[in-house]
Amino acid sequence: MILTLTPNPSLDRTIELPGRLERGEVQRAAAASAHPGGKGVNIVRALTASGTAALALLPGDPGDDVVLALGREEIPHLSLPIGAPLRSNVAITEPDGTTTKVNEPGPALSAAQLASLLKLAVEKSDGAAWLVLAGSLPPGAPDDFYARVIAAVRATYGPDSPRIAVDSSGAPLAASVAASPDLLKPNAEELAELTGIGDGPSLEADPFMAASAAASLVERGVGAVLATLGSRGAVLVTADGSWLAKGPVIAAKSTVGAGDSALAGYLLASQRGDTPAECLQQAVAHGAAAASLPGTLVPSLKQTHPADVAVTALTPVKEK
Repeated sequence: MILTLTPNPSLDRTIELPGRLERGEVQRAAAASAHPGGKGVNIVRALTASGTAALALLPGDPGDDVVLALGREEIPHLSLPIGAPLRSNVAITEPDGTTTKVNEPGPALSAAQLASLLKLAVEKSDGAAWLVLAGSLPPGAPDDFYARVIAAVRATYGPDSPRIAVDSSGAPLAASVAASPDLLKPNAEELAELTGIGDGPSLEADPFMAASAAASLVERGVGAVLATLGSRGAVLVTADGSWLAKGPVIAAKSTVGAGDSALAGYLLASQRGDTPAECLQQAVAHGAAAASLPGTLVPSLKQTHPADVAVTALTPVKEK
């Protein structure tokens, strides 16, 4: 079982334009769609589509649009009522795949509600293979909320704790590093901000620099870093080595959720017992498949093509 915690979920609305976005103009949409979202929710959607057991934990009242959408799509979930509506995010996509997003802040959760959410994550972590802490935090939540969840889970289960992954940004991502998660999944911009090495474009263009930045996090106690580099693929760095994976050239329709699908592919492969390089290969295959789909659709395993993803070692792999 792969468990995800999404403290600030959303209803993700996608508007597809037939041409370029014209700022300040009135334009007609070619299509529109809406799906339950938030990083952890998207990961569970992708895992469920691929037949992997997963459960999404999130705040949300039973009649909330996000929770109702999860039920309609038959996505395994467990929600904690908060007495407030969840947010909506809007993504506007252009024919060439350019995506403009507007994300609402979401409802603030009280200290008691955050404590209940943490408790729920600890309780449901019993027997889980992975716990993924994903997305932004609600307004007012402490920056170290994810670090607190990691500490509570490990204090409860010790050596039987699930492996823990964090996919966030800004202060919550930075605060989680000190808790030594088993996996971090930043994009190039987040990796640069987190390490102070380069910037987003330079890390995307130079996988060796990206691997060096990721290695600095491994040296600080992070188990592994899966850094997505947009259309240039991804790098994976562990204490045993580093790898670069490049996917096939695709016609991108929407990049919304591509990083979430990449992490889902990595976790799926990890569940199969794949090697780190193979996990990276499946991650990039999942991300590429997601980018080739419209809106916030997520790919199933059969829609991915890992054989088309080239993986090369950036450093010699250490022998065990």
